[in-house]
Amino acid sequence: MSQISNEQVVIEEIAGGEFERTPVPQSKWKGWKNFLGMYAGEHAAGTEFVIGPLFLTTGVSAFDLIIGLLLGNFLAVLSWRFLTAEIAVKYRLTLYYHLEKICGKKLVILYNLANGILFCFLAGSMITISATAVGIPFNMEMPKLTDTMPNGPTWVIIVLLIGIVISLIAAKGYETVSKAANWMSPIIVLAFLVSGIVALNQLEINSFSEFWAIWGEGSEPFPGQIKYTFWHVAIWSWFANAAMHIGMSDLSVFRFAKKPNVGWTTAAGMYVGHFMAWIAAALLYAVYLNSAEAQAMLANGEAPTVAPGPLAYNAIGFFGIIAVVLAGWTTANPTIYRAGLAFQAILPKTSTFWVTILAGSIATIAGLFPAFAMKLLDFVALYGFILAPVGAIIVFEYFFGAKWNHIPFYAEKKNLAVNTSVLAAWAISAIGCYLISVNFGIFLSFVTLPAWILCGLLFLWFSKFQQE
Repeated sequence: MSQISNEQVVIEEIAGGEFERTPVPQSKWKGWKNFLGMYAGEHAAGTEFVIGPLFLTTGVSAFDLIIGLLLGNFLAVLSWRFLTAEIAVKYRLTLYYHLEKICGKKLVILYNLANGILFCFLAGSMITISATAVGIPFNMEMPKLTDTMPNGPTWVIIVLLIGIVISLIAAKGYETVSKAANWMSPIIVLAFLVSGIVALNQLEINSFSEFWAIWGEGSEPFPGQIKYTFWHVAIWSWFANAAMHIGMSDLSVFRFAKKPNVGWTTAAGMYVGHFMAWIAAALLYAVYLNSAEAQAMLANGEAPTVAPGPLAYNAIGFFGIIAVVLAGWTTANPTIYRAGLAFQAILPKTSTFWVTILAGSIATIAGLFPAFAMKLLDFVALYGFILAPVGAIIVFEYFFGAKWNHIPFYAEKKNLAVNTSVLAAWAISAIGCYLISVNFGIFLSFVTLPAWILCGLLFLWFSKFQQE
């Protein structure tokens, strides 16, 4: 056995058997049941209590919201099944080790750092959401849509305690994350369903036409929000998880799948979470908008507060508090796990446990700042836009590389620290499309797909000259 192979074995032993730098062996492959609960729990999450109401603040119409969500979520499921799961089962590598083979060790460090930090910020928003539920019995002041800083010592203590628990669960590895999601997801799904039904009763909705009339033909957006149309809803919901499907982050999850068909389990997350849960949460917010407090804020030109804990508590009492807390946990757990894998790729000789604890610590600090949750629509669009184009590098190499006479895993074969073709393609596509979005006022999610396609094409084109 070579020195490199010996070192690889030692790293695997230190890492606790999560196969960060080797393909997942057949003995560790898992069936669809392991993924169904995880995706249903991850996407019927605390963030849904924020996203649903935020759609109401954009003045979207009933048709644009409901049909737009049906289309956008379907496109997301197709992306997971035919791109992410297909490639994951073929190679069974983490995203980070797969990229290292293509990009080179030094370049992938930059990506892993960005990926890990952005995932930590996303997990932090989920900790924020859980804290709004835990704080109810303590009469804690809830964060407002415009808040950026912690609003008191009670808030800080609650966020820190939640962050510690979530980090420890995530640090136990994939098995623990999967089990936790399977245990909690039925409770969370039931809570969304029940809260939606209760909200319908509170709104005195007795027919489908009355339900449709909640959004009707749309309205003017709330102060500080932009107007959403059908395409805003469809494209945003498709790319709400862009980093995970077309960005290939879930290679790290689906490498454990027995077959690519396991990718269809993401539909549980999209249509239970990103459809039913968003609409149920929007109904809870519609109830709050009828209150004297919300009407007073609107009269003063302010957007009424979106605090998931009080919204759920108003509908189903303490069960709502429990549901919001669990929903935050089931989403933050796999998100912190992914972030830990990103840091693992930067520090391969550090155990999975400790890099995940590092990721959890960063997420907990981020959770102290409500802005990540209160501006969730914008943040989700931005983080998907930044990370998604790199996934095109993997997809275009896999599906089109042979037609271009492309040498796969070129950086590994040529021992390149930086693959300049990858760096140039990512920089040109991301920076160029972002500048177009800013200068011409184009909704950022609208340029995510063009940036993704451009990055893949530029990578193959630059590689053609590089490899010749």
